[in-house]
Amino acid sequence: MLADYKAKSGKFVPVFTLEIQILEDDADRILDAIMEVHPLPYGRYHRNASVSGVGKETTMPQSNSTTTTHKDGYEPGTAMTYPMVELKISIERDLALLEKVMDVIHDVHHYEEPVIFLREDWTSRSAYNPTRDNPNRWWNNGKGLPETVNLVEQK
Repeated sequence: MLADYKAKSGKFVPVFTLEIQILEDDADRILDAIMEVHPLPYGRYHRNASVSGVGKETTMPQSNSTTTTHKDGYEPGTAMTYPMVELKISIERDLALLEKVMDVIHDVHHYEEPVIFLREDWTSRSAYNPTRDNPNRWWNNGKGLPETVNLVEQK
């Protein structure tokens, strides 16, 4: 159905979307590792991802978990809550590529059992025109691009 979508504004393409719960300070490191196997393109841009604001994740590690093995004094079945962000990326719907990206994520993630959600989605691709005179585009609206931010704040 969406493969036949034709609007003057652009089209939709099939992708896998991965939402990965990570530590805030790990975003750049994980993205850099993924970039070694895939450029994370979105149209004519690479290294495209979104990182949510800081939230919380909660878990209750059981006996024989890594937590019970490596955290002194932890009592199995005790709830724990930690700060986290969600890193969201999309890649082409290609299983071989998905395997490479997942292997990288598992290798560089701080958990032995990373929380990763995978969806089959469709994402937009614009009918690209970098000189369009649309007054809402950043190069025409008088505001320009927003200020850039570091994913990991400099300390």
